[in-house]
Amino acid sequence: MEAAPSVSALRRAGNEEFRRGQYGLAAGLYSRALALLEAAGEAAAAERSVLLANRAACHLKDGACGLCVSDCSRALELVPFGIKPLLRRAAAYEALERYQLAYVDYKTVLQIDCTIQSAHDGVNRHSSGLAVSSRMTKVLEKDGVNWREKLPPIPTVPISAQTRWSVPSAGGLTSPCETVPLGKADQTAASTGRARTLKEEGNELVKKGNHKKAIEKYSESLKLKQECATYTNRALCYLTLKQYKEAVQDCTEALRLEPNNVKAFYRRAQALKELKDYKSSIADINSLLKTEPKNTAALRLLQELNRA
Repeated sequence: MEAAPSVSALRRAGNEEFRRGQYGLAAGLYSRALALLEAAGEAAAAERSVLLANRAACHLKDGACGLCVSDCSRALELVPFGIKPLLRRAAAYEALERYQLAYVDYKTVLQIDCTIQSAHDGVNRHSSGLAVSSRMTKVLEKDGVNWREKLPPIPTVPISAQTRWSVPSAGGLTSPCETVPLGKADQTAASTGRARTLKEEGNELVKKGNHKKAIEKYSESLKLKQECATYTNRALCYLTLKQYKEAVQDCTEALRLEPNNVKAFYRRAQALKELKDYKSSIADINSLLKTEPKNTAALRLLQELNRA
């Protein structure tokens, strides 16, 4: 009978899945390792903190920012002033538009290690190139010149914590320089999470029939991350508003990202029909039918086009 995997084996497997971009699988492996450690209590606090921070990174990559915040907070309860959970929580807070809390976490990181560029970028967000940057600064500055006085308290980091992260140890803690790429990756994940949130907000507006406002949300989302589904969703809004040229452009962009996307072919065909470009519309329907030969909506539209 095969022995059950150890905590270290599960952690290594989780790290491998994370490197492969399989964030859901990685989170599951970290969860299994955490379950094994639960009975150990305080004796395993440091390892539990690391696993929680790792799982938080998976949540951040998948845009589950609330879960990321929860795991980072638990990690910091076990081992206070950990750089990785602070940076990941700050990135998640940004994606959730909880900018004051993100600012506090970035300031805390800079007390621990003033060389971490991603934390500097977070504090001085106006200098960063991310699309969320100006929004963060704007939200913080809406309280006026004294906005810093209205922030939650920034914890004072003890000297012992600063030493722990700046002096090499047998525990294999990374040096300050090695944490910089991590911060940049987490910022990218924050943008992805924010893009997903904006897309979902657009979807809700479509359900309510507010297509103009939905277009604004989809447009904001696309500035952060180009995604096929966001383009096809915005194309649907343009179709509804009879902005057929814009719908064609969005579907073309969607097909550039996913060459066989059925929705993009169908919606572009609809828009081209309205623009009386019947030949191109039929070509799109024929391309769609190669992927889904029994698509009833496409077959119906093809009959209409053949009669046109």
